[in-house]
Amino acid sequence: MSISNAAEFGALIRQKRKKLGITQEELATRCGVGLRFIVELEAGKPSCQLGKALTAAVEVGLHLDDVPPARAPRADVSAPTDEDDPLSQIPSY
Repeated sequence: MSISNAAEFGALIRQKRKKLGITQEELATRCGVGLRFIVELEAGKPSCQLGKALTAAVEVGLHLDDVPPARAPRADVSAPTDEDDPLSQIPSY
């Protein structure tokens, strides 16, 4: 599954949370955030804070390396590519 928007990210968080058998309230407590944040995150609110969203992802067992790139990086002859550079894997839109 590739993730290309906030709604898909939220859906994956919800899926992982349910698989773990924990409630939104339990996840919020484990992440140190309010219930409203988890509800909005799972609903795909695009303005949710990234740091808190990543904390929630880790709490349900999701890590960024679990998410395949949305697409292959563009070939841009003006920009050098470095396979060892972790930022080179971020897709450009």
